[in-house]
Formats: sequence, C-alpha cells, structure tokens
Amino acid sequence: MQLTDRSKKTDKSELSLLENTYFPGVFKGMGITLKHFFSKKATIRYPEEKRYLGPVFRGHHILKRDDKGRERCTACGLCAVACPAEAISMVAAERVKGEEHLYREEKYAAAYEVNMLRCIFCGLCEEACPKEAIYLRHDKFVPVFTSRDQVIYGKDQLVEDMDNRYERDAWTKEDMAKLWLENK
Repeated sequence: MQLTDRSKKTDKSELSLLENTYFPGVFKGMGITLKHFFSKKATIRYPEEKRYLGPVFRGHHILKRDDKGRERCTACGLCAVACPAEAISMVAAERVKGEEHLYREEKYAAAYEVNMLRCIFCGLCEEACPKEAIYLRHDKFVPVFTSRDQVIYGKDQLVEDMDNRYERDAWTKEDMAKLWLENK
C-alpha cells in the first residue's frame, strides 16, 4: 500500500572510473567553498560597525525636554497606566516659584523610574503620553547590567542631555518605509 506519491527515482547505474574516485564531488564542493569565500560577508564587526535597526526598533527609554531645556513630563501617569508590565512608576510634585526654567507645567515628575527587568519594550507608554515626553530610542540598545541595582532607571539616567538631543527620523509607517528603502 502506497501512502504518498513522493517516491524518488534513484539512479542505480554503474559509476564510471572517474566518479568512483570521488574527484567530481570534491571539486564541486571546493568550487562552492571558493564561491562563498569571495562573496560579500553577511556579518559585521559589531563594536566598530553598527547595523541600522530601522525607525521601528524600540530601545533605550528617554525623557524628552522642550527647546528651552525644560522637562516635558507632567506626571499625569498615563504611561504607567498604559504599561502592561507595570514597569513605570512616578511621584508627582508641584512646581515652586523659581523652577519655571526646569519644568514646563505646574505639575512635574519628582521621581520617575522604569524597571528594565519588567519592561517589554512594547511602546505603549510612548503612545499614551499626551506631552510626547517619553520615547523609546530607535538607535540605542539598553546597556548590559550585572546586578539588580543597575536595572531600575531613574530620572538621572532617563532625562535627555541637551548637548546630545535625540531626534526621531520618522513617525508614520509611510515615512518609515521611505527611510527603510533609502538606507538599504
């Protein structure tokens, strides 16, 4: 009884003297090896060269500042509510007189923490923020950590440095597709 029709015909003819020495097979294999030896390599030298990850990659968190250097976050808590992993926590405080150059609104985040062990890099915090204060960078990985103390990122590690501002390349899928085609 035959279950499938995938049977293969095998060649049962006698091998010639040249085929019996296996030289054609060896030379064919060496030809393939030499072809791959001279072709373009798929790997990169990682620490020196970095591959473009595309604008849809979600990496290191950053708390943005406005053009005047004031923090955008108003501690509304929408990012913490939107986070399915409950990785974000914050403490709100009221701005006092004289701190207008530090905070944009009357209410600000006195403490803002992201637990990187819990974060799943889904980007929902980024979408929920009405002030566009939190971003997941598309060009930077989260650094490697060796102890649990290094995993909870506070405002000191999250707030944007004004000397090294983060600019996003694309915001819509159409813009991302154009960038992707340009960088290929």
